[in-house]
Amino acid sequence: MLLTHEFKNMQLEKGYLYHIYNQGNNQRKIFFKRENYLFFLKKIKIYVSPYADIIAWCLMPNHFHLIILMREEELPVSESDTMTQSHRITTTKKRTLNNSIAILLRSYTRALNIQQNTSGSLFKAHTKAECINCHKGITPSFTTQNGAAKINIQNPEKQYPQICFDYIHQNPVKAKLVKNEIDWEFSSALDYANLRNGKLVNKEVAAEYLDF
Repeated sequence: MLLTHEFKNMQLEKGYLYHIYNQGNNQRKIFFKRENYLFFLKKIKIYVSPYADIIAWCLMPNHFHLIILMREEELPVSESDTMTQSHRITTTKKRTLNNSIAILLRSYTRALNIQQNTSGSLFKAHTKAECINCHKGITPSFTTQNGAAKINIQNPEKQYPQICFDYIHQNPVKAKLVKNEIDWEFSSALDYANLRNGKLVNKEVAAEYLDF
């Protein structure tokens, strides 16, 4: 079971776009049937949407991608602490998106372990988050996977968001799961092609940063 969680080398800041992704331990599957994908999407809405506008998403059999625009770095959360059987105190604490995603992954892991009659951690301990439009410098790590050369980006702050957006929607095609990105049900490509009226992505906000 995933007990701790943090973003690897990243402090998420309000007003920036981030590419967030994680995968199954040892590249194991994290989704086994359609209901698993839909359940995970519901959890994204519950645990990620309060903090950020979701620009794009793609769920693959053994990993997931999100592009978000951070709105809130932390939010108040009310928690009830039972002091005695007859006395209950409610305290207000702050929760970051980091904390919230930890809860998302833990709860999903518990549900999937019950379904698959397994135990132990499902996801890698560190969820990665890359700022894709910050002035501090952008390192699109996915461009160097499998020894590939880095993409030549002349204007990273403006070009990288589009490259990342296109990249995650092309994942199912590159994995040879489908022939066209709109054939994969579990990504926002269908929403941007106006073939589905999904409620998860904010296309109005996305239009400020992307061409689609």
